[in-house]
Amino acid sequence: MRIAVLGATGQTGQFVVNQALQQGHAVTAVVRNLDKVTVRHDNLKVVEGDIFSADSLKSHLKGVDVLVSCLGFSASFFSSVTGYTHSMRAVIGAMREANVNRIITMTSWYTDPNSGTQSSYLIRFLLLPLIRSVLSNMWEMEEYLRQVDDINWTVVRPPGLKNLPSSALEILTHEGYFVPDQDGHPAGSAMGRGDVARFMLSLLNNNAWVQKAVAITTK
Repeated sequence: MRIAVLGATGQTGQFVVNQALQQGHAVTAVVRNLDKVTVRHDNLKVVEGDIFSADSLKSHLKGVDVLVSCLGFSASFFSSVTGYTHSMRAVIGAMREANVNRIITMTSWYTDPNSGTQSSYLIRFLLLPLIRSVLSNMWEMEEYLRQVDDINWTVVRPPGLKNLPSSALEILTHEGYFVPDQDGHPAGSAMGRGDVARFMLSLLNNNAWVQKAVAITTK
């Protein structure tokens, strides 16, 4: 397939690009800084684009089958995070103009403000408040996508992320804000970025989660 990757120089995006190339896909990496891409491959095209501008993105999306977004924005105590919603509005606008109708994007567990009540004390009272500005904007982006009915979107929600390559571990899925164990508590707290990339790319030929958000973790 012809895939465009946003956030291609980020930690998860690099796994997506490398795995997609290994699988034989043609990849367009849309980046802010061309110098940050060190991978060279016959099936890789690196282009400069502004993720907040539909006009900047649309020419790079012509002929693309699927857009995979691994964009991430840092938490802030002093101001609200807006990057997820602002970039997604531009991306959806560019997709419409370029006639691309499939996007796979990622957020996180616990984007809903009330979804962390079953998590451990440390996560609930220490971690989640620290990253609430990011989770809130991720949630706003998810809510925006729920109103988009002309694009086949999928939101992938991983837990905490480790810089680990793809493994053979089974990936558990749940249509919710975390993957529950038998008692309804969160099953695990982190997974490898390589496995997140593996799951996102598995959706290229799979319509199981179209216009849905799916929480994932490894077994």
